[in-house]
Amino acid sequence: MYLMLSPNHQFGSTSSVCSNRSPLLGFGTFRNLSKTSFASPYPMHKQPRACTIACNTSTKTDVSQRKDDIAPIHGLSETVVGVLGGGQLGRMLCQAASQMSIKVNILDPMANCPASSISNYHMVGSYNDSAKVEEFAKSCGILTVEIEHVDADTLEKLEKQGVDCQPKASTIRIIQDKYLQKVHFSRNNIPLPKFVQINDQESAQRAGQEFGYPLMIKSRRLAYDGRGNAVAKTENELTSAINALGGFDHGLYVEQWAPFVKELAVIVARGRDNSISCYPVVETVHRENICHIVKAPANESWKIMKLATDIASRAVASLEGAGVFAVELFLTEDGQILLNEVAPRPHNSGHHTIESCYTSQYEQHLRAVVGLPLGDPSMKVPAAMMYNILGEDDGEAGFIIANQIIKRALCTPGAAIHWYDKPDMRKQRKMGHITVVGPSMGTVEAQVKSFLKEESSEETPITPRVGIIMGSDSDLPVMKEAAKVLNDFDVSAEVRIVSAHRTPELMFSYATSARERGVQVIIAGAGGAAHLPGMVAALTPLPVIGVPVRASTLDGLDSLLSIVQMPRGVPVATVAINNATNAGLLAVRMLGVADPALQARMAQFQEDARDTVLEKTEKLEKVGWEEYLNSR
Repeated sequence: MYLMLSPNHQFGSTSSVCSNRSPLLGFGTFRNLSKTSFASPYPMHKQPRACTIACNTSTKTDVSQRKDDIAPIHGLSETVVGVLGGGQLGRMLCQAASQMSIKVNILDPMANCPASSISNYHMVGSYNDSAKVEEFAKSCGILTVEIEHVDADTLEKLEKQGVDCQPKASTIRIIQDKYLQKVHFSRNNIPLPKFVQINDQESAQRAGQEFGYPLMIKSRRLAYDGRGNAVAKTENELTSAINALGGFDHGLYVEQWAPFVKELAVIVARGRDNSISCYPVVETVHRENICHIVKAPANESWKIMKLATDIASRAVASLEGAGVFAVELFLTEDGQILLNEVAPRPHNSGHHTIESCYTSQYEQHLRAVVGLPLGDPSMKVPAAMMYNILGEDDGEAGFIIANQIIKRALCTPGAAIHWYDKPDMRKQRKMGHITVVGPSMGTVEAQVKSFLKEESSEETPITPRVGIIMGSDSDLPVMKEAAKVLNDFDVSAEVRIVSAHRTPELMFSYATSARERGVQVIIAGAGGAAHLPGMVAALTPLPVIGVPVRASTLDGLDSLLSIVQMPRGVPVATVAINNATNAGLLAVRMLGVADPALQARMAQFQEDARDTVLEKTEKLEKVGWEEYLNSR
């Protein structure tokens, strides 16, 4: 027998694990989706893939059959996954594993590390202690990492003894030394900022003369979250920057300053069969060199997104082993994509995938390392934003501030709260995160702003889903009918006067910013020359519905012909003259494609319209036409 499972199939459930170690906060994951209900089609016209898992239902077992050819009876994999590190990434790996009944053991020096309370087994010890790692490996079928700063020599030794390490020790060795990482990717033709190793003051000065200033100086090892980086703005600052990193004995290199306008990231999954699967490109916003906010997907052109995905997939393909990799990128002013660095594990930039994608990065990592088919990385919602809860103060004061933010987030539609259960609060320490999902980036940005305000208002900010625009206020008596329809369907809308001829700059600004603000459909009404709908359609990727408005001459026929005669490549969905009602209904249908609740209301509207006609038919047949007309 075979069981067909879609990529977003959920196995079992996870339960929140509470702890009293934090003075104010001791909860697991909370969700508040009571006011938000939506879905979206697969992006890039991608259809869901089903994977086939063999299930043994017979009471007899053919002992000659390979064990690998049948699924284990108790869960998706009998392999125990050992994770070096038990921080928040290890914790979320354990949560994903519990859904699939995969056992996860962890090795971490902290007895009360975030993953300790929910792992299958926690061995207390350092992941850089060779003896401890070797002892730990005996309890596991596969070794993987949640932090790359482990003992690569020990992993290499274990691999020679037959221990299955994913990703491979060779990959860990490359990634944990940022200079070797740059050398490796340069040899594989991955675009990078220029870099060079420095061993003394003279080589550092030569690098400054060649690359110019400001100059980025980096530690080769143990550098993350801004640690191990220093900037020399001039040659006079070289010595102090080098000393701040511990001097040349600690191993340093320099990079040419990358004039980036945005930082992007791509989570890339690599299967044991070397298959590659990429998540949507995201934008990362940093605070004091620590990831603070992630926007998914990034608001960039298709060309930029494709280039970023291509570079990320090629970078991961050049490495060895299975798992999830995070590829951090720079987008420069001239549209180049440069690789910043790679992490061989789940990453902060992929936290949002738990709520926003069909397969989270944590489930995907487990699928990859144990040899299950990779899941669908597509987003199941139009937009998501991840906010890192960073320590705002030390100790109790920091917990109080975090608690206030979380209380407001619990009342925010579409918000999911993750608390890492760390016992101590320090400034800039990652204590948890909040992911908000919604129908548009404008909506989720407004939701995030609402819970970050110290004084939370009772009303949640509303982002318009439909923009109703017209060239003159004389069009308003017609266009108000579209607004009425949208109001009846509880679809948020904004109404603006935007003239293509008298305010062309305003029209350009409105059309080019609408998508970023969260608008999903534009209804444009115009009379006479009626250029507004077509000009707006040429400036935005959003669907535009044109309403020909009857002017004082030609009875609106000129408006109709102007709007429908758009050149190929600039579509405008045009309704009848003065029929803004149909424009509103068409906008609702467009939104309903990705909103089942709205689509159901449209179906009810059609049913009500049918019932109304049948009632009129019955009355006409019953009383006759004369009485029918007199009763109207």
